[in-house]
Amino acid sequence: MTSGTNTMTAASKTPGGGAVADLVTTTTPLARLLEQFRAGKPAALARAVSIVENHRAGFEQILAAQHALLGRARRIGITGPPGAGKSTLTTRLARYYRDAGLTVGIVAVDPTSPFTGGALLGDRIRMEEVALDPGVFIRSMATRGSLGGLATATREVCDVLDGFGKDIILIETVGVGQSELDVSRAADSTLVVLVPESGDSIQTLKAGVMEIADVYTVNKADRPGADRLRNDIELMLGLRSGATMQNMPAHHGVDLRGMADADRDALRDAMNPARAARAAAQEEHPEQWTPPVLRSVAAKNEGVAEVADALSRHFRYLEASGELRQRRRARLRERVMEVVEQQVRQRLWHDADTLAWLDAQLDALEAGTLVPFAVADSLRARSSSLLTGAAYAPLPHPKGISA
Repeated sequence: MTSGTNTMTAASKTPGGGAVADLVTTTTPLARLLEQFRAGKPAALARAVSIVENHRAGFEQILAAQHALLGRARRIGITGPPGAGKSTLTTRLARYYRDAGLTVGIVAVDPTSPFTGGALLGDRIRMEEVALDPGVFIRSMATRGSLGGLATATREVCDVLDGFGKDIILIETVGVGQSELDVSRAADSTLVVLVPESGDSIQTLKAGVMEIADVYTVNKADRPGADRLRNDIELMLGLRSGATMQNMPAHHGVDLRGMADADRDALRDAMNPARAARAAAQEEHPEQWTPPVLRSVAAKNEGVAEVADALSRHFRYLEASGELRQRRRARLRERVMEVVEQQVRQRLWHDADTLAWLDAQLDALEAGTLVPFAVADSLRARSSSLLTGAAYAPLPHPKGISA
């Protein structure tokens, strides 16, 4: 995985690139799909995304074929409470990046009904403005009961879009609360969209969704209360950073009139955490990133360029500080853990003998002669053969080329 800038040559932007150009030599449907995928066929991308999203046969091979190409796209998570205007802002950002000549993939996650299991998938309807742009690929996904604001396969779908050669991947979550924070682990940068109705100043001090933001925007900023919310967030950021007031002199005997302008401004910042946070957020090359708090009215396309610029500054900070590589390595680590968990669940709870054995322990559990922990230990011991067999079968390579 690379962690370079988003500036790419024409060769590197070719969907699929050349790293796996000789991967498949068979003539199976999956091989033909990957060949069309590497050729940049939108229909092949859509089919590959569907296979990966639903974990159909061959999804591991599709993901494996893209793995060496990951890291070229910037992944931007967009989250916030319901009704904040996330879909509209996502659409405007997509249009902004398209005007800059970049290709965009959008993964929009909708909540699933706990009663019917279905989802409206209405984000695509709200993104009509860019839906027909050939440089934009939109996939709406249902959470299917997954917590955290994302669907189970969201990160896998993002990998497919990255491997296809998309420059920007926008990940719009469902309307989140204070504990649905998966988007911060799936994206390089996280944009939290709030509205004046998001809550009072106490809400801005709570842990959770407010702590995952790399950039804030107060959307629908033409409504009353927008400036107050922005100031509350900046106050929270200033207090949280711990940098304010630590160098402030004792207030007795301080004569502001006799101080130089720079010293006077520094003292005022020290006494005003919100002002200090705003000033720190405007630094071009900060040692520590302070999330800027911006204003936007996405429906009128106001403030969108400023949001995009702040996201670009954050990406440059990640590159310069080395944090981009750290975040992406952490994402790889979590990915391996997810795969292991998925395989364990699939192998254990879809094995008829294991389920029959578990049912046979219920009488002892009910009588109290066995405890769940002991049953779990025994189950793992008897299931070792299930857990150790290979699950991933690589596609054939041409003669003389190692896997």
